[in-house]
Amino acid sequence: MTTEHPGLYESFDDRFRTGRCMNGDAALEVLYTGCRWAEGPVYVPAWRQLVWSDIPNDRMLRWDEESGAVSVFRRTAGHPNGNTLDREGRLISCEQGNRRVTRTEHDGTVTVLADRWQGKRLNSPNDAAVRSDGSIWFSDPDFGITSDYEGYRAESEIGANHVYRIDPSTGDVSLAADCFGAPNGLVFSADEQQLYVSDTKAGVVRVFDVREDGTLSDGKIFAEAGARGAARFDNLRFDDGGRLWVAAMDDGVHCYDPDGTLIGRLVVPEAVANISWGGAKRNRLFIAAETSLYSVVMGVAGTHPTGPGRRPWLGMAR
Repeated sequence: MTTEHPGLYESFDDRFRTGRCMNGDAALEVLYTGCRWAEGPVYVPAWRQLVWSDIPNDRMLRWDEESGAVSVFRRTAGHPNGNTLDREGRLISCEQGNRRVTRTEHDGTVTVLADRWQGKRLNSPNDAAVRSDGSIWFSDPDFGITSDYEGYRAESEIGANHVYRIDPSTGDVSLAADCFGAPNGLVFSADEQQLYVSDTKAGVVRVFDVREDGTLSDGKIFAEAGARGAARFDNLRFDDGGRLWVAAMDDGVHCYDPDGTLIGRLVVPEAVANISWGGAKRNRLFIAAETSLYSVVMGVAGTHPTGPGRRPWLGMAR
């Protein structure tokens, strides 16, 4: 049976309905509330848990799918922001306060992957994506150094906000692209030949071709926040139909057809910071929005956060 719930789903194009985007739960489910600014959800299948960040409270939380219980995963966590998993199921975290990208090993120890570029401290890494070759790409805006609320106030040593690549063999940090006001969320296309990056300050999502040398070229605007007024873009995720879902801050979660058309949105009562797919069928969309963590089981499913064709997710030491 087809179920459509206009209170949660708002359609701008018939493709939003015919693509099953409006099939699913009638309302958002509140999994937790009590954050100062929720960010960076990532589902860990081996645990059947979701880990996410509460940046101003300097902690990471986890929600257990079996019991519904929420507990602290890590406290004094470096004011963490975005999280993802690498090809071995290890947690990759962007620590705004510590100005670094880290990996949590299977035994629970933390390895620093990047904290400098050309000898200068990073600004405040925000979000990360892992490619099938093992390279880690991350955005580095200045959100964590503009005040003490989400990090520690400081001057930028680099003087600009870029996207970087961590080489999987050498660990070297290289510049991927330098054309951003404030790069934020990033995700690879299904064939990994393109990288989609949101620029919060510019209010756009750009799509870049990925060169063999690890740099980005031919950046084009895929979507503009101005199409819906004052919306700003944060992170982004693909579903299995090639549609791009974007955390649009004060305008809920936007859904874009592969041709770039805004076809619909999810209405969320708080400012949406970050989204992630999870659950046994990967059809549960988790939404980190301001003070709360929400979820909605949908008629569409998401892709793996690091793209298709990866090894199955493994578990980390609990």
